[in-house]
Amino acid sequence: MYGFYVNTDICTGCKACMTSCMDRNNLEVPAKFRKVFEFGGGEWTADEAGAYTHTVFTYYASMTCGHCDEPACAANCPTGSMVKDEVTGIVSNDPETCIGCMTCEKSCPYGHPVQFADGKSHKCILCSDESADGTPNPTCAKACPVRALEFGTIEDLRAAHGDAAAIGELTADTMPNVVFGLHRDASKGGTLLNEMEVSHLQ
Repeated sequence: MYGFYVNTDICTGCKACMTSCMDRNNLEVPAKFRKVFEFGGGEWTADEAGAYTHTVFTYYASMTCGHCDEPACAANCPTGSMVKDEVTGIVSNDPETCIGCMTCEKSCPYGHPVQFADGKSHKCILCSDESADGTPNPTCAKACPVRALEFGTIEDLRAAHGDAAAIGELTADTMPNVVFGLHRDASKGGTLLNEMEVSHLQ
């Protein structure tokens, strides 16, 4: 089973991962297979002299399909088009049987599958269609300029980085194959700031 390590402590929110994915998959706005979520919190306060101090913080989390162990998209697909490969763990959609109802997107905690002009659901398959044997080699991880994304087997990633699979409103209810390296301010909480990216979570 494959997954990602996302180091939110060094991610700058540059979206190189997202744009490289869009380029590789020839996606057009607003379709995105990978999204960069922004979290923030804190406040500015003034003392008696009028000097301001703050506890403001922001951090970013890059997320694509979690290729979950219990994918809600597959569980709720009315035609059985969304399936999880038992060997690689990749969750994919069969365009031949997909009816474009987008129940998968509505069911996904990350709003991941997107609808194309053909009316069908499309999603990340870890760039596994680039190799003859279906070995995944995602371009997003290669594009990150600060190496905040790491791709590999989820067992190796958890052994190296722990097992934090939830951050803020991004839950681990579906058991996504992701590990978050938590930002130094993550313990302060924070809320999702980028409403356009996360309207499906509201």
